Amino acid sequence: MNASSGNVTVVLQYRDSFAKAVTKNLIVVFLGISIGYINANLIHTFCKHQIFYKNPRYVLFIHLVINDMVQVMLTAILFIISYTIYKLNVSVCCIFMLLALFTTENSPLNLACMAVECYIAICFPLRHVQICTVQRTLILISLIWMITTLSVLPDLFITLATEPLDFFHSRVFCLRNTVFPHPLIIQKRDITYGVFLVIVWVTIIYTYLKILFTAKTASKDAKKAKNTILLHGFQLLLCMATYAAPHLTNALQKWFPTNYTDSLFVIYVTVQILPRSISPIIYGIRDKTFRKFLKGNLLCKITVHKSDNQNR
Repeated sequence: MNASSGNVTVVLQYRDSFAKAVTKNLIVVFLGISIGYINANLIHTFCKHQIFYKNPRYVLFIHLVINDMVQVMLTAILFIISYTIYKLNVSVCCIFMLLALFTTENSPLNLACMAVECYIAICFPLRHVQICTVQRTLILISLIWMITTLSVLPDLFITLATEPLDFFHSRVFCLRNTVFPHPLIIQKRDITYGVFLVIVWVTIIYTYLKILFTAKTASKDAKKAKNTILLHGFQLLLCMATYAAPHLTNALQKWFPTNYTDSLFVIYVTVQILPRSISPIIYGIRDKTFRKFLKGNLLCKITVHKSDNQNR
C-alpha cells in the first residue's frame, strides 16, 4: 500500500507541463488509432476469406490481433484518463484493470502456442494436420483464457475480502497497485510472472532450436519459420517486459523522481504499445498468403473510394 501511495505522490508532485501532457496524449492517440486501423484491416481480411478461419495458425494469430487491439484501446483510455479525469472510481477502475490484465497476460501465452504450432508444422509436417486442428486450437485459446483468469481474478477476490466497502466507492489514481493494494497480491504477481516467464521462454527457445536444426538440412519454409520464431522471440521479449515493469518502475522512481512521469511514458510505449505493432508485420506483411489477400482488400477499398468520388 505504501509503495503504491508513494508512486501516486510522486506523480502528483512532478506532473507534466500542459505542452508535454498534450504531446504525450497525442502520441498515444496516434499510435492507438494506427495500430487499431491496421489490426481492423487484418481482422476484416481474416473474416472475409474462408482459407484463414479453417487454418489453426491464422486462428491463433487473429486471436492475438483481437486481444492486442483490445489491450491497446484499454491502456490508451487509461493513459488519457490519467491526464484528464485523473482519479477514477475504484469499481470502474477495477473493470478497466481486470480487462487490461487479461489481455496483457494472454499475449505471451498466445505467442508460445504459435511457436509450438510452427514447430509442429516444420518438424512433424506429416502429422501437422492431425495434431493442429481448428477445434483443438479453439480449446487451446479457451485454456489460455482460463490460465489468465486463474492468475488475475484472485486479485479481485483478495481485495474484496480485505478492503472495506467504502474503498470501492472512493476515487483513486487508476493503477494496479492502487486498486489491488494488498501485499499478498504483489507476492502472488511476482511468483505467477516468474512461472510464466520460465514456461514461455523455455517453449520459445526449445522450438527455435528444433526449427534451427531442421532448417540446416530442410526446406526454405523451415528457414522462414526460424525467422518467424526469432520475431516471436523479440515480440515476446517486449511482452515479457510487462513482468519486469513493476520493479523497473519502482527503481526509476527512486533514481529519477523528477522525471518519473517521463519514465512511466517510456515504459508504457515500450511495454504496452510496441509489442502490439509487431504482429501485423509478422503475418500481415511477411506471410505471403495473408499479404496477398490484405493487399487485395486495400486495393479494393481504394478502387471503391475513387469510384464514389467520380460518381459525385
